[in-house]
Amino acid sequence: MSKYLLEIGVEELPYKFIPSAIEQLKNGFSKFFEENKVEYSDIKVMATPRRLAVIVSGLTDKQPDIEKIVKGPVKKVAYTEDGKLSPAGLGFLKKNNISESDIYIENDYIHAKIKIEGKRTANLIQDNAANIVLKLQGPHFMRWGNNDEKFSRPIRWIVSILDDKQIPITIIDKTSSNITRGHRFSKQNIVINSPDEYIEKLKDACVYVDQEERKAKIQALIKQEADKLNAKASYSDDLLEEVTYICEYPIAVVCEFDKDFLTIPQEVAVTVMEVHQRYFALYDNNNKLINKFITVTNYVGNEFENIRAGNLRVIKARLDDAVFFFKEDTKKPIESYLENIKGITFQKGLGSMYDKTLRLVNLSEYLAKEINAGTNEIETIKRTALLCKADLATNLVFEFTELQGFIGADYARVSGENPRVAEGIKEHYFPLNADSETASGIEGQITGIADKIDTICAVFAGGKKPTGSSDPLGVRRAALGIVKTILEHNLNIDIENLTLKTLELLPVKKDGCYEDVIEFITQRLIIYLSEYYPKNILEACAVTSPLKDLCGYKKRVEAVKTINNPMLIENANRVIKILKDNSASNINPALFNTSAEKDLYNAIKDIDTSDYTAYIKYLESLNPYITKFFDDVLVMDKDEAVKNNRIALLTKLKCGYFKLADFSKLQVL
Repeated sequence: MSKYLLEIGVEELPYKFIPSAIEQLKNGFSKFFEENKVEYSDIKVMATPRRLAVIVSGLTDKQPDIEKIVKGPVKKVAYTEDGKLSPAGLGFLKKNNISESDIYIENDYIHAKIKIEGKRTANLIQDNAANIVLKLQGPHFMRWGNNDEKFSRPIRWIVSILDDKQIPITIIDKTSSNITRGHRFSKQNIVINSPDEYIEKLKDACVYVDQEERKAKIQALIKQEADKLNAKASYSDDLLEEVTYICEYPIAVVCEFDKDFLTIPQEVAVTVMEVHQRYFALYDNNNKLINKFITVTNYVGNEFENIRAGNLRVIKARLDDAVFFFKEDTKKPIESYLENIKGITFQKGLGSMYDKTLRLVNLSEYLAKEINAGTNEIETIKRTALLCKADLATNLVFEFTELQGFIGADYARVSGENPRVAEGIKEHYFPLNADSETASGIEGQITGIADKIDTICAVFAGGKKPTGSSDPLGVRRAALGIVKTILEHNLNIDIENLTLKTLELLPVKKDGCYEDVIEFITQRLIIYLSEYYPKNILEACAVTSPLKDLCGYKKRVEAVKTINNPMLIENANRVIKILKDNSASNINPALFNTSAEKDLYNAIKDIDTSDYTAYIKYLESLNPYITKFFDDVLVMDKDEAVKNNRIALLTKLKCGYFKLADFSKLQVL
C-alpha cells in the first residue's frame, strides 16, 4: 500500500476559507479515487494559513484490470460475402486492439471480450491532482501575474510525493518538488523524502500543520497560562477556530490592562477582546472578568514585550471609547432613550423602532394574559417590552451592535429598573443561535416571542419572505426561537391566534400573508423536531393545526411514534382512500341495514383526545368493527341515500383518525 502527499504553499489564506477548503479537498480526492476505482484507507486534509496539505494512506498501486464485452457491427456488415472481415470488421479489431480470433458471433452481431488494463495510481494523480485543487471555491478568489486561473491566494510552492518518489504536477504557474517551507521565522527549504516524515519535519520547523493538533495545543497553552494566574478562560468555539486558522505555531502571551476598565459592562470588555481583537478573556472563580487576557500569537521566540505593548495599545484605545460611551449613556435613565428610537426605522413602510415597541407592548400584554400570568408579572412583562429596544439609541450599542440587549440590561440596572425587567431586556433576544439557550425568565420569554412574531409578520407583509439562502431580518432564526421557547418552557400559546393579532397591528396588509406565515413556522417546527423524530410522523401529526398547541403537538408526535399496530394503520388508510374528496357529514341510523354499520356507529365515540396513549388504544379497539364493516358492507350502494349515509359514517371515522394524525403518511409496519 502507498501513501501520497500533496502540499500547496500559499500566501496567507483568509481564515474563513480554510475549513471549507479542507472539506472540499477531502470530498474532491475521495470522489476522484472512488470514481477511478482506486482503493485507499484514509484521506487526511490539514491546513494552516500558509498551506493546504492532503495525505492519502493505503493507496493501491493501480486501478484493477477489467474485462468487458464489446459489441461490434452486425455480421453481414462485419464480413464480406466470401467470409473475410470487411473494412468495418477490421476497424472493430483495430479500435479494440484485438485479433480476429478474439471475436465471436452472438445474436447476429460480432462481439469480443477485451481486457482493459488499469492505470497506475501515480499517473492518475499526475493527470488529475491539479484539477481537484483548482475546483476549490470560495469568496474573493484572485489572479496574479499573467495567469488566467484564479485561486484564493497566490501559490508559492508545491510538494507532490507518492511514497519516496516525486509525482510532478503543475498548478497555475508553480511546478511541484519535494521541498517545503517552515514558519516564516524558522527553517526554510525543508526536503520531504516521504509523506511519513512530513508532519514531524514541519514541526521541527515550527509548524503544527495538523489543525486538530494545533487547536489542542492552543487550548493547552491557554489553560496553562490561566492556571498560573489561578484564573480560568471561557471562550466560544468560533474564537478558538479563528485563532487556530490564523497561526502555524501558537504561543500564548498574558497581557494586563487597567482595572478601571472593569467598571464598564463585562460583556463590552469581553466583546472588545474576543470579537474585535481575538483575545481570550480571563475570569476569577466567581466568573467575574479580571484585568488580564491571553493573546495567541503566530510567533517563534521568547521576547514578548513588544507583543504585549502592541496589544495593550490597541485594547486601551477600544476600552477608552467604551468607558466614554458608557459614562455618557448612563447620564440619563434608559427610558429616556425611547424618544430617540422614533428616529430609527424598523423597516420601510413599517414605521420606526418606536412603532414596533408599541406593538410589542400590546402583543406582550396579550400573551401574558393568554398564559394566565399574575398581575405583577403582566406589569414586568409590559415594562420589559417597552424598554427592550431603547438601547438601540445608545452610543455603546451603536459602537457594539452585537451587544444590543446586554447593554440594555446593564443600563436598566443602572437606572434602577426591576431586576426581572433588566434580565428580560437581555433575554428577549434569546436564543441567539440554533444551539444557544432560551430565555429563563417569563419576561424574556414573552417579550421575545412578541418581538420575533412581529418581525416575521412584518417581513411577510412587506413582501420579503425568505427564499433559498435569503433570510431577511433572520426570520428563520426568529421562527426557531419561538418554537424552542414555547416547547422548552411548556407555554400554552396559540401561534395561529397570535399571528392574526400581530398582522392586525401592522400598518401594511397583504393577502395570503396569514397562510404564508403559518406554513413558514410549521415548516421550521418540523425541521427543528426532525432531529429527534421521524419526519413522516411530524408531517402526519401536522395535519391538525400544530401551531395552536405546540406542546400538545409534540406529545401527539411522541405517542404516534409508539404505534406498532399494522391493522390500525391499514384500516385508517383504507378509510382515507375510499373517501377521497367526499365530505358527507349527516348520519341517519335509520338507514343502516346491516349489523356491521350499526356496530361501527355505536363504537365511534367523541372521546377526550388529550391522553394520546389512551386515544391510540381506543382507535385500536375499533379495528374489529372496521374489518367487519368492510367485509359485510358495500359502501358505494346503488341507493344514493344509503351510500351517502355510509360515506358520512366513514367521514366521522376519518375525523377521528385525523385528530391524531394523517395515517396516509405513516408506513404500514
